[in-house]
Amino acid sequence: DVQLVESGGGSVQPGGSLRLSCRISGLADTNYCMGWFRQAPGKERESVARIGSGGTIFYAGSVKGRFTISQDTSKNTLYLEMNSLDVSDTAVYYCGAGRYCSLSYITIWGQGTQVTVS
Repeated sequence: DVQLVESGGGSVQPGGSLRLSCRISGLADTNYCMGWFRQAPGKERESVARIGSGGTIFYAGSVKGRFTISQDTSKNTLYLEMNSLDVSDTAVYYCGAGRYCSLSYITIWGQGTQVTVS
């Protein structure tokens, strides 16, 4: 079975930084989009940053220039470096994988990690 396990969430003051990690196991097929998504209380889940199977990177406009997604294939780990964090970034962050990068095609999810900016 494919498993995604996130870590690295926590509480930070506005302007601070955090790095999230997602350990991937059981995913032999490399033709997958991997990404980070978040869901704030009372809001729908949204895409934050994604890496397509061809390596193309997509960022949500609200995080562009502040967040960086990267992947270490040797460690089967996906990262999200978050800088200049704002209160509006508070959410549960999920690692996800799917055949395509559109949110509706993301079918594999981690358990989520809480990020609180206050």
